Amino acid sequence: MARDFKLIFAISLLLLLLGYCHGGKVGVCYGRSADDLPTPEKVVQLIKQHNIQYVRIYDYNPQVLKAFGNTSIELMIGVPNSDLTAFSQFQSNVDTWLKNSVLPYYPTTKITYITVGAESTDDPHINASSFVVPAMQNVLTALRKVGLSRRIKVSTTLSLGVLSRSFPPSAGAFNSSYAYFLRPMLEFLAEHQSPFMIDLYPYYAYRDSPNNVSLDYVLFESSSEVIDPNTGLLYKNMFDAQVDALYYALTALNFRTIKIMVTETGWPTKGSPKEKAAASPDNAETYNTNIIRHTVTNQGTPAKPGESMNVYIFSLFNENRKSGLDSERNWGLFYPDQTSVYQLDFTGKNSVLRSNSSGTNSSGSGNSWCIASSKASERDLKGALDWACGPGNVDCTAIQPSQPCFQPDTLVSHASFVFNSYFQLNRATDVACSFGGAGVKVNKDPSYDKCIYISAGGTKSKAMNATGLTSSASTSRGNELPRWILRLCLVILLLFGLQTLNLQAL
Repeated sequence: MARDFKLIFAISLLLLLLGYCHGGKVGVCYGRSADDLPTPEKVVQLIKQHNIQYVRIYDYNPQVLKAFGNTSIELMIGVPNSDLTAFSQFQSNVDTWLKNSVLPYYPTTKITYITVGAESTDDPHINASSFVVPAMQNVLTALRKVGLSRRIKVSTTLSLGVLSRSFPPSAGAFNSSYAYFLRPMLEFLAEHQSPFMIDLYPYYAYRDSPNNVSLDYVLFESSSEVIDPNTGLLYKNMFDAQVDALYYALTALNFRTIKIMVTETGWPTKGSPKEKAAASPDNAETYNTNIIRHTVTNQGTPAKPGESMNVYIFSLFNENRKSGLDSERNWGLFYPDQTSVYQLDFTGKNSVLRSNSSGTNSSGSGNSWCIASSKASERDLKGALDWACGPGNVDCTAIQPSQPCFQPDTLVSHASFVFNSYFQLNRATDVACSFGGAGVKVNKDPSYDKCIYISAGGTKSKAMNATGLTSSASTSRGNELPRWILRLCLVILLLFGLQTLNLQAL
């Protein structure tokens, strides 16, 4: 009995620790409120071309489900609010739906989540939220009948409007008027290990209150910090503050184990007159680039440092049939003709340089590069190179054997290429070329043969394709965690193996 307990404890500890051994996942929302979009088959090819592995759709359209068949793309499908009444009333309705609308495509189409309702507390047409939990339970029961309740998770998506207070984060609290719905929903999520799905838009906070909210703070670009007076935690961006407000709200209701998943976030590229200061391609590129990097590098939040979280970018296309302000129709990463609205890298490894209207980078440094200083010691160069290729999150594939920047095989040459990559990916600031004195800025392009140094003036690595999204995710370092975390995971696995052997020997 004691041996069984020890084994169960060891397995539980391993699973808990392994949660820190993988980075957060970045997906994209594929909305279809438009009359000029490509066919689902072409959309899937576009998604595959840019190595996007996680996609959310808002219904269960058969043509879309079929198009995602025989791909490795993980799909989140949705039950629209209009279906909630029928789904909540009779189990037979859901059983029939699952049999006719989902199972014919599974597992060829890799469905991993079903969202039951979307932002139901904001739906002005029906009292949607009152139907959500019964509908979720019926969907889970239908999945259990066919043996899929462990493979497909069931949840619902909400807006930040479910909070009555979000600042300071430690004071985060749910709106008491939704208590009838929230508590049973949270009990469902906790019991079945499903995530709390939230749609977060720092954009709206800035748009509605530009005099009180800093643009840099919502774009992840702030050099200053906002302090939570209750905890002393420092916040450098609004996204983290909003996520932590949700964590504190969950904790206040004693739901500490529920994970948060951000099922929508993004930034519009165009808006109505009142939105022009906020909605722009530059701001959209900056926000989405930073949220991707923030997610894949597992930075976590001040209250949950290092904790992975999955995030979905809204949206794949501009959607011309949406109502409301101009911004509602301009959240897309792609135009209907499948060209990029702006450059973005979903791997987080090659954050694209953000340019202003004059064509220079936003730091104003113009065409400049960063290379290794001839005065730097070998020890300093090696230390800076290891840091840049590890915690610095630079893709160092190009300096590996048989790659275009491997020759000349010298520490100075390799360090120069990597220093410049870090320098350009961090807005070409003087600080980004310091490397403790091992780096130096130059005005002459150090590129040679097929080894191309990126620059603020627009020179790009040849690994980048014409639409501006990096397509070589297989060589990415951006989804990798810092080496010390990976080493820790290996140690955990080794210790677990030894513990298991000891238990078996008892």
